Amino acid sequence: MDAFLTPEFWLAVGQIVMIDVLLGGDNAVVIALACRNLPPELRRKGILWGTAGAIVLRVILIFFAMSLLALPYLKLVGAALLLWIGVKLLMPDDDSHDSIQSSDKLLGAIKTIIVADFVMSVDNVIGIAGAAQGAGHEGHQMPLVIFGLLVSIPIIVWGSTLVLKLMDRFPLIITVGAMLLGWIAGTLAISDPALKVYALDTDMNRYAAAVAGALLVLGLGTLLSKRQS
Repeated sequence: MDAFLTPEFWLAVGQIVMIDVLLGGDNAVVIALACRNLPPELRRKGILWGTAGAIVLRVILIFFAMSLLALPYLKLVGAALLLWIGVKLLMPDDDSHDSIQSSDKLLGAIKTIIVADFVMSVDNVIGIAGAAQGAGHEGHQMPLVIFGLLVSIPIIVWGSTLVLKLMDRFPLIITVGAMLLGWIAGTLAISDPALKVYALDTDMNRYAAAVAGALLVLGLGTLLSKRQS
């Protein structure tokens, strides 16, 4: 019990919360985008259950963080998933799905949140694992991770609720959010271990890849949207 009262423990808690909150803006956009078409009475459920599922998955990822990031091509696959999610957000809804029950849409929103958060958390879990190692005894690291993430949940949920309200008033936010996913996908792809031999992971290249990802999502999303309309 004394180990949980040490300055090292609480410093690590602060680091974990900060790391997670820094990505909370991105996660809030994903959560809000995934829930934007839900009926108002289901939006809060989608946000809460999607966030809960994402947090549980992130805790599990901590166990495998180092080995996951060491695997070549994993980040490239994740980047491709993020790009596709971003493109789909810009495409019009299929009117043939109007008859689908709200419960099906709720589960779909929850799935989108969890999948997107999984991809976006690949880098984040390494930072959280590193902060947890500063807490001292190995047996205290996972309780620390769980505690730190639980502290972050209200911030992420509140942020997604705010973004959701803004999207209803300013639809342009949907386009910006989709491009944000493309931006993250670009930075994720260029840092893949499989590309390390090419020494591409520089500040300039990361920025270029991020811009390319954002523009790719915008271009493909706009093109496919026009074809469907």
